[in-house]
Amino acid sequence: MKIAVFPGQGSQSPGFLAPWLEIDSAREQLSRYSDFAEIDLVAAGTEWDADRIRDTQVAQPLIVAASLLSWNLLTDHSAIGAVAGHSVGEFAAAVAAEILTDEDALRLVGIRGRAMAEAASQTATGMSAVIGGDETEILTRLEQLDLTPANYNGGGQLVVAGAVEALANLAASPVAGTRVISLPVAGAFHTRYMLPAVDALRAAVTTAAVSAPALMIHTNKDGSVVTSGEEFIDLLVAQVASPVRWDLCMSAFAQAEVSGIVELSPAGALTGLAKRALRGVPTVAVKTPDDLEAAETLLGAVSE
Repeated sequence: MKIAVFPGQGSQSPGFLAPWLEIDSAREQLSRYSDFAEIDLVAAGTEWDADRIRDTQVAQPLIVAASLLSWNLLTDHSAIGAVAGHSVGEFAAAVAAEILTDEDALRLVGIRGRAMAEAASQTATGMSAVIGGDETEILTRLEQLDLTPANYNGGGQLVVAGAVEALANLAASPVAGTRVISLPVAGAFHTRYMLPAVDALRAAVTTAAVSAPALMIHTNKDGSVVTSGEEFIDLLVAQVASPVRWDLCMSAFAQAEVSGIVELSPAGALTGLAKRALRGVPTVAVKTPDDLEAAETLLGAVSE
């Protein structure tokens, strides 16, 4: 089984879309996506600096648009048996699985990004990565500080979120054997602080056209395969204020005996996690159009 995965927020970098715009029709496609998301994605992906594209309401549609652009440029999807996305990457995965149209996905991501940015502006919160250490000890310390595990990324990486002061206390007095790295994000995503954004997104999805999955699709909730389009959308909405269990997604990949993983643009983070948690499984990170050939080779060359 080969799996296509779609990255989440933080995978973008200044100018990363420039090579893609050298491809015929790419600018037209991104212009369409810009209209759906209500943001100039061409400028964001080619001209804007790191601080500007770090903004939640910019980063989210920018990442999903790039993922879908690279997905559409793969010449053959027939070798892909399943898809999964990390956080906002679940919207791109939903399009790949034909649960959502690209128009609805980009429209909803635009709404999601703006709503999460608004929620984040209400309280001084943030996120930090905790690398290494004993997970039980880390979770006990988080409870003491009123912090929340937001992303269980696997491979010894846990992203935590909450009040800025509490994150500073964690960094000043880390759990034994851990490193705490502050992340450049504007709020405590995937926690209770995002509940207002859940409400906004739940109202918005009522106008989306939702179909049954055409491909197996794993959910961030627990790594399981979701067979109902409506159920996946419900989970997609709730995910805004719930932890991302990417560790369980990778466990599910292992149980399915995954034989190859292709990460769509802007790629690198998820293949990096896979190399640690799924040792020996071939991966390709599609960072530029030059990587499409390697992705096609992997999809065609790895036997079931």
